[in-house]
Amino acid sequence: MEILRDRDVEFDVIEYLKTPLIKADLENFLDLLPNEPQELVRKDKRFKDLGLSADDYTTKDAVIQILLEHPALMERPVIVKGDKAVIARPSDKVEELL
Repeated sequence: MEILRDRDVEFDVIEYLKTPLIKADLENFLDLLPNEPQELVRKDKRFKDLGLSADDYTTKDAVIQILLEHPALMERPVIVKGDKAVIARPSDKVEELL
């Protein structure tokens, strides 16, 4: 967000843990991202603690399902501009949209 602020780019923040995303939101993110669907899922300690396997979450439908059940597993931040989006990790990925 700092990169956006530094460039005076207006943006909205969606606090998806407070107001969970719906299936259509996740479908939209996946359609806009150039990444493979599984890249939207964080494979962190929480993922491992849930006993999940990355091999089970490679399709768009599987990724949507796991993120609806466990929204905290979404890789973030996702920055959307027009008909493109990036997972802004590392933060310099935002430059791809600007």
